[in-house]
Amino acid sequence: MWVFAILIVLAMGGVAMVAAGRGTPLQPAGDDRPPTLASREGPLGSEDLRRVRFSLAFRGYRMSEVDALLDRLAAEREQTADAPAREARGGDPAP
Repeated sequence: MWVFAILIVLAMGGVAMVAAGRGTPLQPAGDDRPPTLASREGPLGSEDLRRVRFSLAFRGYRMSEVDALLDRLAAEREQTADAPAREARGGDPAP
């Protein structure tokens, strides 16, 4: 009886090894999230913002994607707000 139990455990271990890739580690998972659909370059327009879609996470949207877009929008707003001051100084190029 014990012999059969040991054989079953060994067989299950062999199946588990084969299923896991014969002892080699699994390949890293690829990023399968959809893009946010915002243009990568230039200022964002109203149509770009209407097209933005964030991928869903466990409790809502992925914070890193939302934070990246908000940082970009804040930088664009700062450049827009600084434009009159640059013109008043003589049209210095944007940094």
